[in-house]
Amino acid sequence: VQLQASGGGLVQAGGSLRLSCAASGRTFGSYVMGWFRLAPGKERLFVAVISASGGNTIYADSAKGRFTVSRDNAKNMLYLQLNSLKPEDTAIYYCARSSRFTTTTMYYDSWGQGTQVTVSS
Repeated sequence: VQLQASGGGLVQAGGSLRLSCAASGRTFGSYVMGWFRLAPGKERLFVAVISASGGNTIYADSAKGRFTVSRDNAKNMLYLQLNSLKPEDTAIYYCARSSRFTTTTMYYDSWGQGTQVTVSS
């Protein structure tokens, strides 16, 4: 599978962005999908995960109440709505695929190339 993330950009604090992740192949709806982020000088961190059906989600504490993960299996698309953005949300955001409903990076076997989100103060 190939994953292509997009939608990043430069936004002021308090603003919003919608990230998208397009997946190739016919099995998108069979997999758990996650979002992670990598900030300068830090390790890649979990942001959100959504089950294959879209019925279950988990968010990192930093994302709760501000970010919303969703998917459209008919379109092979994954989304991450980012609201009330803060400068500390600045990072490269990656989408990834897993066979497990997990927040653990090691269980994700396919990764997109990432999209840069920069939040100015």
